Amino acid sequence: MDAALDQALLVFRERGYHAASLTELGAAMGLSSGSIYKAFVDKQALFRAAFDRYTSRRGAELRRAVDAERTGFAKIHAVLRFYAAASHGIEGRRGCLVAGGAAALASLDPDMARCVTKSMQATETLLLDLIRLGQADGSVPAHLDAGTAAVTLLCLLQGMRIVGKGGRTHAGMKAVADHALGLVAATHTE
Repeated sequence: MDAALDQALLVFRERGYHAASLTELGAAMGLSSGSIYKAFVDKQALFRAAFDRYTSRRGAELRRAVDAERTGFAKIHAVLRFYAAASHGIEGRRGCLVAGGAAALASLDPDMARCVTKSMQATETLLLDLIRLGQADGSVPAHLDAGTAAVTLLCLLQGMRIVGKGGRTHAGMKAVADHALGLVAATHTE
């Protein structure tokens, strides 16, 4: 079922929740509409399962990228590079299920709104922790308002995913990520 869910994930990312038809989802998943309903109850439950799989996998990939770095500043840079890599080319045009879920469903479905909020809060908390780590290790200025910087970076990261849907180059998105480091790097020791 994971392989079928991965295919549904691609359809939702490329088409969005509302534009993804059950026929398209079934064709991508190799399942009939009846089988989809039997396994997931409805399209919304299928989207939720795809969303959970997407956020779990992306979160683990992001954590590996962050853990490979040593200082708070380098870890923040890893987050920005991770999002830049996901915001260009084919991957960028597929879009982000979190940003797409926020745009398509969060205002209509309280359960989905909670899922989107939880995902964004996890990213914000990660950024806040990394900024504070950088302040503690001296790689991020101590005077920086960590909370405001974390929210600002979160907004920038989600914006990168939305802009990337329109087809950006890796060099262009990497330049955005590098420029964003200026938000946390008025002075740094690396």
